Amino acid sequence: MDFTNKTVLVTGGSRGIGKATAIAFAQKGAKVGINFRSNVKEAQKTLAELQGEGHQIFQKDISQKENCEELIDDFVKAFGQIDILVNNAGISIFHEIDKVDFDHWTHAWEETFRTNLFAVANMSYWASQSMIKTGGGRIVNVSSRGSFRGEPTKPAYGASKAALNAMSQSLAKKLAPYNIYIGVVAPGFTETEMAAVTLTPAERENLLRESPFQRMAQPEEVAHAILFLASEGAEYTSGTIIDVNGASYLRQ
Repeated sequence: MDFTNKTVLVTGGSRGIGKATAIAFAQKGAKVGINFRSNVKEAQKTLAELQGEGHQIFQKDISQKENCEELIDDFVKAFGQIDILVNNAGISIFHEIDKVDFDHWTHAWEETFRTNLFAVANMSYWASQSMIKTGGGRIVNVSSRGSFRGEPTKPAYGASKAALNAMSQSLAKKLAPYNIYIGVVAPGFTETEMAAVTLTPAERENLLRESPFQRMAQPEEVAHAILFLASEGAEYTSGTIIDVNGASYLRQ
């Protein structure tokens, strides 16, 4: 896969899957824009790890809809056009229906959908407007195996990712005539910095048992699938959802 002369915007690109994706695109010759919400130090650290020159960071909270148009505008001003958008930014809030009060419940749903679905819809809208003008592009959305198997402790997360899948496939149909191709990756639990901090030993052990590989996904493995969907020659996979969960959840 060669992305020389391609421009890529990765939301939530300073850590975890987003960071691995930004690094992978840069290694393949792309000019990369890293979007992040608040941690400037982490974003600058990731920027310094990117191979090649001309990469930039963009601080915007894309859960606020006005920031999505501004982010695309800023990116296009910096790079000339947007060839590839990776909608990776997402949040996850625990809200077990039998354990939380109603305020916590509604807050979890509103915040989760604002970031995991509405921001992706808004980013896709503004990116596609630009891509239509330049003759096409690619959008890759990061979903989750939770969109298929359910998330009993975080139902809003599972629901937001299921909605993202449906939206992605709708856009794949609508945008194909404009040479804009949509792909989705649905990772299982991934070995990120956040996982290392938040998982208890017992939780980690349970997760390891879910996959016959007896391990979690590495961020680089998810990034590999993202790069495939964004690559030249993958056009006819538009609308595809690729599972990256180590056979921990198999769907028909």
